Amino acid sequence: MSAITLGVVSAPFDRDLEGDFARVAVLIDEARGRGVQLLALPEATLGGYLSDLRGSAPPPPAFRQDGPEIARLAALAGEMVVCAGYCEQTDDGKLYNSVVCVDGSGVLGNHRKVHQPLREDAHYAAGQEFAAFDTPVGRIGMMICYDKAFPESARSLALDGAQIVVCVSAWPGSRTNAPENLEDDRWKHRFDIFDQARALENQIVWLSANQSGSFGSLRFVSSAKIVGPGGDVLVGTGVAEGLAVVEVDVDDALTQARRSMGHLRDRRPAAYTTHEPVAVGS
Repeated sequence: MSAITLGVVSAPFDRDLEGDFARVAVLIDEARGRGVQLLALPEATLGGYLSDLRGSAPPPPAFRQDGPEIARLAALAGEMVVCAGYCEQTDDGKLYNSVVCVDGSGVLGNHRKVHQPLREDAHYAAGQEFAAFDTPVGRIGMMICYDKAFPESARSLALDGAQIVVCVSAWPGSRTNAPENLEDDRWKHRFDIFDQARALENQIVWLSANQSGSFGSLRFVSSAKIVGPGGDVLVGTGVAEGLAVVEVDVDDALTQARRSMGHLRDRRPAAYTTHEPVAVGS
């Protein structure tokens, strides 16, 4: 495949669904004008995220994967491949923190968040897998926010053939001793480290979208970015709202990164004994 144009978004979304769709439409139009073929929008794009992580706030509105809201997102996407977060409701009434990948033809893939921080599990059931899937822009995988803190998440997708991983987030800043400037926030630094480490250790192209602004008790760190397979940040929004765009020849970038040291090729699975976690202080 020749070079493709990738875009990531840092933007605010909330309970005003019509306002969310209006913002999505503007972002897709801007991305289309810049030639974007794959666009990553944040976690909880449709309906907003939780207003706190203590388990007491009501969950966002929930939508079916085959419902009119996701069909509306697909219609807005048109020829573009778009990934966006939403609260998914299944036939058995369970709610999942999910991300859907669509284009004008409909749903291409869907991921349910596996790892749940703090009391997110008070509202959502946990997803059970990481699986890559084929799209018009190549084979991709998806994950959500805290999923990226676990190396196994991205490694599972890379081993399943994902060349591009899209991680959508509503990643907040520090709740204690929070600095005035988000650039100095320790949770912002962790967000960035995870993005670069996951790309480098798997030698993949990494798209990281995030919410911006504030919602309830949470202040989001923005910092949407695209990271190359060498762990280098190719383009980003910093701590501001915005759309970051870059053109990447994905096949060539992966070939060059894996030419000498292939992190997937050189694995020694037999040496990786599974242990139960050792308690702190033991």
